[in-house]
Amino acid sequence: MSQVAIILLPRFALFATGLPDSQSTRSIAFRSPLNRAGRKDGSVEIMADGHPPERRDDSTSDIARKLHGDRSDGRVDKPPKSGREPPASGPKGRKQAKRKKSAAPPKGARQPASPQRKPPFRERRSPNRRHAYAAIDLGTNNCRLLIARPSGDGFTIIDAFSRVVRLGEGLAQNGRLADSAMDRALSALRICSDKLRRRNVALARSVATEACRRADNGEEFIDRVRRETGIALDIISAEEEARLAVLGCHILLEEGTGPAMIFDIGGGSTELVLIDSDGAAPRILDWQSVPWGVVSLTESCDRAENTAEERAHRYVQMRKLVSDSFAGFAERVAGHAGPSARLLGTSGTVTTLASIHLDLPHYDRRAVDGLIVPADSMRSISNRLAHMALNERRALPCIGRERSDLVIAGCAILESILDIWPASRLGVADRGIREGILRGLIATDTGAIGGVGQAHRRYRSQA
Repeated sequence: MSQVAIILLPRFALFATGLPDSQSTRSIAFRSPLNRAGRKDGSVEIMADGHPPERRDDSTSDIARKLHGDRSDGRVDKPPKSGREPPASGPKGRKQAKRKKSAAPPKGARQPASPQRKPPFRERRSPNRRHAYAAIDLGTNNCRLLIARPSGDGFTIIDAFSRVVRLGEGLAQNGRLADSAMDRALSALRICSDKLRRRNVALARSVATEACRRADNGEEFIDRVRRETGIALDIISAEEEARLAVLGCHILLEEGTGPAMIFDIGGGSTELVLIDSDGAAPRILDWQSVPWGVVSLTESCDRAENTAEERAHRYVQMRKLVSDSFAGFAERVAGHAGPSARLLGTSGTVTTLASIHLDLPHYDRRAVDGLIVPADSMRSISNRLAHMALNERRALPCIGRERSDLVIAGCAILESILDIWPASRLGVADRGIREGILRGLIATDTGAIGGVGQAHRRYRSQA
C-alpha cells in the first residue's frame, strides 16, 4: 500500500516523496511570499542546467486531457486600477496641490521606508489555475530538479536546476556516503526546496538512486535530508530507475519496427532496457542494471594515467569490467538486434560526446536533445578521449574540469553497449528520469488513461 507523506514546515507544507511504483503522492503546498519570477530581490534567475524558464516539452502524449487552463474565451483580464484619482482642476485642485506640497518632508530629511513590493502573482488564485508539478532526481553524481505545468499534450518547464554533487564519491572504497559528499548534496537540495516553495508546487516526486541504494548510511542520509530540507526522498529500485528513464526519453526513438534498446549511463549504475515500441506505449521486454556508472567505474579502476600506456591499460580494464557485467544480458538480446537496430541513450556521457561531434563551443541542449549521430563517430570520439591526458580533456569546452576525470568511464560503458547492440546510429536524449516522473505525476493527477504515445517524436539526423 502506498504511503502519503505531507511534511509541514513553518508557513509551508513541503511535498516531497517518491513511490516505488507508478503512483504518486498528493500533498498540500501553501503559497510563498517570494517572487515566483526570480529571487527575493526580483532579479531573473538563470537555470543552472541550461533549461530556459518556460521550456516546452510536447512529448507527454500519455496525458489524455489537460488541466483547466487560464481563460478560454480569448479575453484578457485588465490590470487592477491603481486607486489614484485624477487631480481636480480649478481652485480646488490648487488647494489640494498646496496641501500635498506642505505635507512633503523638508529637503534632506530622511525618507520613510517604502512599503515592500508585492510579488507579481495574486494571493487568491482562480479555481482553474493550472497546477505545477516537480521531479527531483538525486543521483550518484548530480542533483537535478524540474518544475512544469501541463500544456496541451505535453508540459512546459517553468523552472529547473542541476548541480554536480558527487554524492557517491568514495563509495566504492568505503561503502558509505562521505560527510563532504552529503553536505554538497544537502546544499543543492536546499535550493530545490526553495524552488518548490516559490513555484507553489502541488504535486512532486523525489527519488534517490544507486548511491543511496548501495551506501550503508543511505537511509540515515535520507532521514537527514527530510529533517533539514523537508524533502522526502524515496530510494527507488534499479528496475524503477530503468522504467522512469524509458518513460522520459523513448519519444525520441527513430521510426522503425522491431525491438529497440534504450540505455542510461548514470554516476553509480548503468541500465540497459530492451523495448517493443510498435504499440501506442513502449513495452519492456528485458532489462539489466549493473553497478558501473561514471563515478563507480572511475573509482574502481587504476587511477594512473600519466603515460599513454597507463591510459590505454586503464581503458581496457574499464571495458572488461562493464562487458563482463553485461555478459548474460548480451546473450539474451543477441537475437533481437537486426540490421535496422535502433539505439537511444540518455546520460551526460552521450550528450557530451554529441556536443564534441557537433564541435560546439559550449553545451547547447537545443542542438543535442533529439540528435541522431553515427555510432562510428561516437566510437571514434570515445577512443580519442580515452588516450588524451587529463589536462587535454579539461581544455575541451564541452567537458571542462567537472567531467574531465569521469568522461573516460562513460566512454568505456558506451563502447561496451555498442558491442552489445550494434546499431549504426545512436539517438541522443537530454531527458530521462525527471521527465519520466513528470509524465507519471501529470497522468495520475489528471486521470489520464492509456500509455505514452509517440505522436510528437522529434529527431535530427547527423548521419
